[in-house]
Amino acid sequence: MLDLVLKNGKIVDGSGNPWYRGDVGVKDGLIVAVGSVDQEAQSVIDVSRQVVSPGFIDGHCHSDLMILDHPHSEIKLQQGVTTEVVGNCGLAPAPLVRGRTEQLQAYVQPVVGSTEWKWPWRTVGEYMDYVSRSQPSEHIATYVAHGALRIAVMGFDNRPATQRELEQMKQLLEEGLRSGAIGLSIGLLYAPGSYTSREELAELCSVLQKYNGLLSTHIRGEGNNLLPSVAEVIWIAERSGVSLHISHLKAAGRINWGKALEALELVEAARARGTDVTVDVYPYAAGSTTLTTILPPWVLEGGIESALAAFRDPGQRARIKEELSHEQDTWDNLVCSTGWDSVIVSSVRTAANAGLEGKPISEIAKARCIHAVDCMMDLLLEESGQVAIVYFHMSDDDVTQVIGYEKSLIASDSLYCQTGKPHPRTYGTFPRVFARYVREKRVLSLEQAVRKLTSFPVQRFKLGKRGLIVPGYAADLTVFDPDAIQDTATFGDPRQYPTGISHVIVAGELTLANGKHTHKREGQLIRAQHCCTH
Repeated sequence: MLDLVLKNGKIVDGSGNPWYRGDVGVKDGLIVAVGSVDQEAQSVIDVSRQVVSPGFIDGHCHSDLMILDHPHSEIKLQQGVTTEVVGNCGLAPAPLVRGRTEQLQAYVQPVVGSTEWKWPWRTVGEYMDYVSRSQPSEHIATYVAHGALRIAVMGFDNRPATQRELEQMKQLLEEGLRSGAIGLSIGLLYAPGSYTSREELAELCSVLQKYNGLLSTHIRGEGNNLLPSVAEVIWIAERSGVSLHISHLKAAGRINWGKALEALELVEAARARGTDVTVDVYPYAAGSTTLTTILPPWVLEGGIESALAAFRDPGQRARIKEELSHEQDTWDNLVCSTGWDSVIVSSVRTAANAGLEGKPISEIAKARCIHAVDCMMDLLLEESGQVAIVYFHMSDDDVTQVIGYEKSLIASDSLYCQTGKPHPRTYGTFPRVFARYVREKRVLSLEQAVRKLTSFPVQRFKLGKRGLIVPGYAADLTVFDPDAIQDTATFGDPRQYPTGISHVIVAGELTLANGKHTHKREGQLIRAQHCCTH
């Protein structure tokens, strides 16, 4: 007897092939029959007029701590997501080294979430074990994060690593890869990743190459420096012989709109040379990050506490103000071309400033009768450096161009905000793809969209036998109405679940039934099976 049969569905199997009518039979966590399934089952669900798809994969997000604070993962399950990939942009809560724990926590918590409890792990492997024991409702895979490696070995020093420090980072990276991390993520926009040369990164990637791991990168500049930044990470991949995935490709800042196509041409040229390069994109023209990202890179030398000290020093405050007033050659000054009206406070720590959430820095500055840069620094002081923002700095045309690109997959890049007004991508990314880019704009067919959310990310991130509806694959499935699936989260009211998704099955268990969480927690920690070449 089967455990579950989904009857009379419109099967979109994840391959990109045309949909077909049929049933899907599930037993012991696996898909065991597809087509006409007449076997008896403990549960039979009629899904007529609905799509049966592999569960969606969020291949780039920042749920590293959310999955521990909220293991039911309802925010993602309501979107049809059955697997998340964390440890992105060089930001992760491991490895931890004594004496630098507070530095790492202050660095990553504005992105991956703040918790009240002590982190009980040290290594990446121990973090992965801890996630596994938490029994989440969805599957999780992780990268080793370069920013965390650098903090563990050399803090926020703005200098090249010594050979000994580089060897220490290699050892920590190797530990994570042996534990099943899928590769290395780097965040070259963020200190201390921004302090690293391409040569140093290529040397570090020699470890990645041995394990056939993936290099995922938030590039150094997404505005004026977009094209040289894309060229830089392609150079690193070609120099070290690794596969490359460029995260949330975009052209930021009004003067750079239209350059997304040129960036994709660089990717195509690299692929023509034999370099394995792909990209991902989120379906919104606004991004989300931390307010400290806007600062000149030197301000964060020494970490968040050093930045706060700089804000208190009149001379350094004046220097920051001056540098943010004009374009820069060596780093992207995004507010210069986009403006403070586009920088919206999404989350703060203190109740005293909760009323600022949802407001642009320009409006807050006007109310305080101060310059916008002074307002930014004052707010970071008041919030101990932990302020999240939503940033309107892209064009819809560029976003559409990248979404339609054959070698792009779609991911949320969602940050975890316990309070405030997070970017609506946290609640709406995957339904939005179907509502806006399949039904409304017709950029993608239904089958193309499903492939970008299922088999393509599974292949890219080496997530095992899932992402396709074929016998022997994991029974991670999402059932939705293609005419009704819709994101409802907005920038003004982002904490709203989508509509149109009825059922989500994780590891063969009905985890979302008729839109309601069943409290099943069958998610697993997915460990990459690397083949070491040494």
